[in-house]
Amino acid sequence: MTLAEEYIASVIDQMPRGTPMRSQIADELRGHIAERVGQGATVEDVLRNLGDPEKLAESYLAAVRLESAGVGPRTAAKIIDFLVCLVILAPALAVCYLVFPPETYYMPLYFWICIAILLGGGCVMTIYGVVAEYQSGATIGKRAMGCRVVREKGTRITLGQAIVRHLPFVMQVIWVDALFALFTEHKQRAFELLSRTRVVLVSTEEAK
Repeated sequence: MTLAEEYIASVIDQMPRGTPMRSQIADELRGHIAERVGQGATVEDVLRNLGDPEKLAESYLAAVRLESAGVGPRTAAKIIDFLVCLVILAPALAVCYLVFPPETYYMPLYFWICIAILLGGGCVMTIYGVVAEYQSGATIGKRAMGCRVVREKGTRITLGQAIVRHLPFVMQVIWVDALFALFTEHKQRAFELLSRTRVVLVSTEEAK
């Protein structure tokens, strides 16, 4: 990959997957770089003048109107994600029931195994949320409800931001955290304000 293509890839990578103008922007940058090089400038000078890839991506995305997702779509997305996690855990719970039926003297052990499975499921759901939002900006639930997680200026979130967003689930303060969404301008939770991220609505095509 050439230096110019690496730079273009860095700019495009800052934009959430599904952004309609990603390919258009890539072509525009290629044309601009080729034009400047044709006028005698070096590739290094052209890229230096274009500036930091993240800042350039933000300038392109500034033209995209971001509509904050409301409480309804976000709650529905969380319910869908919970159901997906429950479906994954169902076989483990069924095996636990068959091996240690409630009517046996293993009832206390059965209870604690179920608790362990549910806690493990919570960890899996949190890890899944972090990875999915970092990789694609959305979990299955968010994608189904046409939502995406982005930085406040519309670019892709970092792994660190994805982790901070999910800390309330680990710290068991989700209800306090969620209350902030009722009073903040962009319907952001407390830890979304802290991580400088937000959940926005996207078109059906973008959500795929």
